[in-house]
Amino acid sequence: MTIKNPFVLNGYAGAEYFCDREKETSDLIRLVENGNNVVLTSHRRVGKTDLIQHLFAQSAVKDQFIPIYVDAYPTRNLSEFISVLGRAVTEALKPRGKKAVDAFIGMLTSLRSEITFDANGMPSWGLGIGKGVTPEVTLDEIFRYLNSSDVPCLVAIDEFQQVTTFPKGSQVEALLRSYVQQSPYTRFIFSGSERHLMAEMFTSASRPFFQSATLYGLPLLPKEVYARFCKKLFERGMKQTDTDVVSKVYDLFGGVTLYMHKVMNQLYDATPAQGTAQAEDINMAVQRILDRSNDAYTAIFYQLSERQRALILAMAKEGEAREIGSQKFIQTHNLPPQSTLSGVVKQLLDRDLITRENQVYTIYDRFFSLWVRNKILHLPVELCGEGEKGQGVGGG
Repeated sequence: MTIKNPFVLNGYAGAEYFCDREKETSDLIRLVENGNNVVLTSHRRVGKTDLIQHLFAQSAVKDQFIPIYVDAYPTRNLSEFISVLGRAVTEALKPRGKKAVDAFIGMLTSLRSEITFDANGMPSWGLGIGKGVTPEVTLDEIFRYLNSSDVPCLVAIDEFQQVTTFPKGSQVEALLRSYVQQSPYTRFIFSGSERHLMAEMFTSASRPFFQSATLYGLPLLPKEVYARFCKKLFERGMKQTDTDVVSKVYDLFGGVTLYMHKVMNQLYDATPAQGTAQAEDINMAVQRILDRSNDAYTAIFYQLSERQRALILAMAKEGEAREIGSQKFIQTHNLPPQSTLSGVVKQLLDRDLITRENQVYTIYDRFFSLWVRNKILHLPVELCGEGEKGQGVGGG
């Protein structure tokens, strides 16, 4: 299938649309080949999920493992997690044919009524766990299959820190750890964007997963690597970019892949064949994204309380808020006293509107941050040269 715009924004589209990560891919292959479970962490929106899919596409993985991808993010309890896990195993087995799927289903006596079949006889996993069946029973059945499979399984659980939010989360952690510990032939990749939570889960001696996996931090893509990648994609479409275009986009968004890719997608679309994307086009691309999001961002902003809006405005001005509770910060931005402000911060953190990294607070959605600067504060989107920090957007 031909992709019109090579700056793909949704999902993994194949190696030709995937930027580098050669070392990281090789490292992960060696780790799982040598019996390691891995904890994969990074800043949000830098491509952990795509890296996992890229890893799964490698022949060295496909030839040795059954790759199983589990997205834990939408799950709210153990039952939902087990349902997602079971569905993921079913989907992973489909390419291996009906016999492989039947072998798995044969072990799931607790969930036979939850599986339906299409016209070709292939199963579709139903939602939920049957009445009268405890989640632990189904979990045990799934792991018994993983451990008896004739081909070792490689299970990647994305946003694994979500299990800490489940009812009786500590017990769920302990339960999952016991099954992982008893799975000598199955390898696990635990991926998460809440780095402090993931670190605590795997490095705290009081937690069940303590020292049970190898920690692997995914760095930001180097600027020069991303620039070469963008240049190659433009040239493939008979287009060009000025040398400083990618550098300015990189600096504006602190090297966070998702936001850079969205801008490059717009620049590619706006550049005609035989044309050249130039630095002055970046404002146009960003403005187009902000205009399309205007209604949604307006609703988000005006649904906030007055104090929440005040803090968002302050953070949009600062870009990075390093001493958010200091008297200087409070007085500069005319915010409520520290005792009140701490509650406001918690509310915004809980809603994922702001994020904290090493005591540095930023607005989570960097386009929302730019929208606040542009539409509410009437400040321009300021591009930056080499080594400078973008205004209104925290450096990665």
